[in-house]
Formats: sequence, C-alpha cells, structure tokens
Amino acid sequence: MTAHSPSPATPPPWGPARPTATPPVPGPAAASATAPPTRPPASKPADAPASGPPAATVARPATAPVTGPTAAPPLSGPATALVSAAHTRPPASRPAGARASGPAAAPAAWPAAAPVTAPTLLAVAHGTRDAAGVAATEALVAEVRALRPELHVERCFLDIASPSLPEALARLRGDVVLVPLLLGAGYHVRVDIPEALAAAPWLRARVAAALGPDPLLVDALTDRLAEAGWRAGEGPVVLAAAGSTDPAANADAAAMAALLRSRLPGTAEVVPAFLCAARPTPAEAVASLRAAGHDRVAIAEYLLSPGYFARRAARTGADAGAWLTSAPLGTHDALARLVTLRYDQAVTAGEHASARRSAAGRTGARPGRMLTPGY
Repeated sequence: MTAHSPSPATPPPWGPARPTATPPVPGPAAASATAPPTRPPASKPADAPASGPPAATVARPATAPVTGPTAAPPLSGPATALVSAAHTRPPASRPAGARASGPAAAPAAWPAAAPVTAPTLLAVAHGTRDAAGVAATEALVAEVRALRPELHVERCFLDIASPSLPEALARLRGDVVLVPLLLGAGYHVRVDIPEALAAAPWLRARVAAALGPDPLLVDALTDRLAEAGWRAGEGPVVLAAAGSTDPAANADAAAMAALLRSRLPGTAEVVPAFLCAARPTPAEAVASLRAAGHDRVAIAEYLLSPGYFARRAARTGADAGAWLTSAPLGTHDALARLVTLRYDQAVTAGEHASARRSAAGRTGARPGRMLTPGY
C-alpha cells in the first residue's frame, strides 16, 4: 500500500514544516552564499583569523621540541608563509657560559704526554793498543745498539784507546747509566769511574754492576770452548782471568769458575787462574793439573777481547802443556744481552732509590748517603 503525502497546498495538521538547513542570510549578503564577492573583501586587523577553509598544518621536525607559549592557530592564504618563516629565524642568543642545547659535543682530547727519554747507555771498556781488541769492543757495542734500538748507546775507554771516559762524559747531558765492560768489580769500578763522575756534576749518572759473574757468561764460555774443539768430559779447564789487586775482583773470577763447572758435566774441575796481580797463573795451574795426572788440560780465556792478555794466556798455557786455549768472549749475543741486563738493573735500582728518597722526604726521615753524583 502506497503512503500518501499531504498536498503542498494543504498544510499538514501538525503545523508548518520546520526547516532542515541553516536559514539563509537575509539581505544582500544572501547572494554571497552562492556567488563570489564582486569587490575586494573588507580589510581586517592583522590579528583577526582568516576566513575560508583552514590551511593544512605545517609539520614540525620530529626532533625539534616546541618551547615557549602555545603556538598560534594555523593561518590560511598568504599568511601560511609566515609559519615557515617563523621556523627559520635564528635562535635567541645565550650567555657565553650557557650550556648549548642538542647532542653533547665530544670532550676535547688531552694533550699528548711528552715522551720520556731513557737514560743514555755508556759502555765503559778497559782499552787496549791492539786494533783487534778495539774492533771487538766496537762490534759488541754495535750489537747492543741493534738489540736495543730505542736507546742512545755510546762507548769509551778507561785507558789507552779513545774516547776516554772524561771525553765521553763531557759530550753527554741528562741521565746516563755507565755499564762497565769489565768482568769483575775491581779498582776501575770502585775508584776510577766514580772519580770521573765527580768531575761531571752536570750529569745525573749511575754506575751499573760489572758483567761478571753471571750465567750468561757461561753461555759464551762454553761456546768458545766448543769452537776450539773441547768436549765435555775431556779433562779439567783452567779459567784464565786478567787478575786484579782487588781481592773482590779475584773472588768474582773464582765464582765464575764455579758457575762454569756446574755447566760442564763430567769435567773433573775448573780452576781459576790470573794473568797478573794474583796467583796461580794459567801456566802454574796447567802444570799443577798435569802433575796430578791430567793429560788434557784446556784453557778458557775469561777475557772480553783480543790483546796482550789473550796472547799471553795462549802462549804460557801452551808452554805449560795445555792442549787447547779458547778465544776471548768477543762479540757474543749472550754478552750483548748481559750488557743490556746490567743497564736495566741500574735503571730499576735508580727508580727505587728515587722512590725511597721521596718517601724519606715526606716522612722527615734522614736519607742515606748517595754513592754516585746525582743519585
């Protein structure tokens, strides 16, 4: 069944129909709802909201927080350009000491520390007129330089050859460690070297221990004996040292003989002998051993380089019946390592002594007497 709608001419019984749309604007303004204006719109204050549909909101960067008062509503029309202009203006200035916003800057790097210079190593040899002996000393020092290229290594001689110890000290400055190329702690170590240092007060110097006795010297001695043809168990050995008027130096040679004996299995004995200032001489020791029934007696030269003493040991030993004499220690890697070992020991001892003096100064204790100038 079709519903009947009331006639438009006949009002419905419930009264006139209510409007469903917004009532039109009366007067001439009604035409503006359907047609654009025929004259420019009236000007409005700068702070009045613009008419027309709202402009799209300009997106802010995700990382830029909005600070300060709430932003004004978005503008429409030409005024939208003001939004981007507002975001591009320079930030307000801040006091010089104020902390900057944004990611923290990386801290400035500390200035590099000044390099610490190691003390100079001054090798102090005895000296000889023999060119081969001087060449052997130079070769040993060259091997020390190759072993420790970071060190400043110099050499000098106590007698005959040059440069002399005073000449070498005059050329040096700062910290110096003197390493005696001597096999025992005799007069040169106790008297000659300290006297030379006393005349060089511009240096901070310390004196290392003499090279011997030390197990590294046993390595060099056994190699030289093997090179000469000696084999373990073939008979006793005479250790021919230079000799000294200082009993302590001769005691060092005797201690070295004991070390050598401990490394020669099957050897009857190792007898220390001296080429000057003490007895027995190498010839006397060989003769005594042969008289005791040993036919094959070897001489091991406990000397650093060729020269007068080396030739004398070989000649007198052969005259007494020695069947072989080994060469001096010369240039040997164990000897070069021993020189650097004595240097390191002196440096470490000096550092410990400095620490003890500093502690004594803090506690008011009275420091002991320094044995070398500057230390």
